[in-house]
Amino acid sequence: METIVNKVAESGILTLNLEHLLPAADTLAMFDIAPYLFKGMILREKDFRTALQEMDWAPYAHKKVAVYCSAEAIIPMWAYMLISSWLYKCEAAPFHGNEAQLKEQLLNQAIDALDVQPYTDGRVVVKGCGDVPLPESAFLRISARLLPVVKSLMYGEPCSTVPIYKKK
Repeated sequence: METIVNKVAESGILTLNLEHLLPAADTLAMFDIAPYLFKGMILREKDFRTALQEMDWAPYAHKKVAVYCSAEAIIPMWAYMLISSWLYKCEAAPFHGNEAQLKEQLLNQAIDALDVQPYTDGRVVVKGCGDVPLPESAFLRISARLLPVVKSLMYGEPCSTVPIYKKK
């Protein structure tokens, strides 16, 4: 019988799955300003202050919090500052934007902090078809981080890649 050889395993290709850099869901929280709008249009300072004071902030403790307004309204800058002061008290980190924007920002921060040393002079494939849709910015950013150190960069799966870059 002929031995089956796994050429992909023998190729020395390093796979980088950006999904592994995504923050865990239990570390994130969302704060929508829309429920606090008077008649769905304006934010009244006194009412908003009272609502924030009466609110249970425990679900936000030690989390990264997306602060946004799902309604078409102009939110005064002081409102963001008030929310931030309450999040500060429960040791939460505020981010402006919706959940997708928060995840994108955190993913890009993780890419910026990634140790690229293990990929030096390597043949690297950035995993493509995953279970979670990833923002385009992550692929731009990981390419910028890896191009200075890798021998070659590819996109896709180790068995079927799209060549991106090859060092001369």
